[in-house]
Amino acid sequence: MLSDGTATVLARLGFACRGLVYVLVGWLAVQTAFSGGDAADNQGALASLGGGPAASVVLGIVAAGLIGYALWRATEAVAGARVGMDAKDTLKRVGHGVSAVTHLLLASSAIGLALHPGRGGTTSPGDESARDWTAWLLEQPFGPWLVGAVALCLLVGSGLQAKKAWTGSFAEDLGGDVPAPDFARTIGRIGYGARAMVFAVMSLFFFMAAWRARAAEAGGVSDALGAMRDQPGGVVILVAIGIGLALFGVFGFVEARYRRIRVTLPAVARA
Repeated sequence: MLSDGTATVLARLGFACRGLVYVLVGWLAVQTAFSGGDAADNQGALASLGGGPAASVVLGIVAAGLIGYALWRATEAVAGARVGMDAKDTLKRVGHGVSAVTHLLLASSAIGLALHPGRGGTTSPGDESARDWTAWLLEQPFGPWLVGAVALCLLVGSGLQAKKAWTGSFAEDLGGDVPAPDFARTIGRIGYGARAMVFAVMSLFFFMAAWRARAAEAGGVSDALGAMRDQPGGVVILVAIGIGLALFGVFGFVEARYRRIRVTLPAVARA
């Protein structure tokens, strides 16, 4: 079905499309800092592109790119399995799998918006979805513990993002025939730092949801950005985070061009 070369092109398109989403999220966050209202999450950012034939075409391209990115992450999760894996390797593979599912869901949203222009509605559908599946988890045996596990995963994710921001280790993945521009490491660090802050606030929401056994306490990206704005000096904080997220989007464009990408498709995907 797919060659490794085609899958690699789709993965690069995916980095660019993910970059576009983050640029939109960051830009809308900065606007919200001054105008008020709810900040947009990833799905809300896509909905901000509006309706019409041009927007549908862009959303279709974004969906294709996100599917390509999800495919690449899925192959990393599957192909990374080996005998004698340590906890770090296992955690990395789980992270790749979660990323694949997340971007497939975002691609589905983009397809829905492309087929039904103007259907966007709320700027934060991700927050509503988070509360819905948190309510479902709470109804399961050991529900609060399951929600607490989600919170812990988000906190670990925040720590990993912060580590990348501090060390700049992500630059090791930028390598090809042409060197990546010097500014890539700087904007990448700022972007990863902003993501770490958002993940940390989201983990707090889920810890509170687990502690109080109330799904209403859970929240996603939009709620996290709104919570930052509500703090003393919140306008400055949200503007800084918005700029950071937008720069992470710009870094996505850099990755689309310069990132070292290896795709090893399972045999069934090539059939």
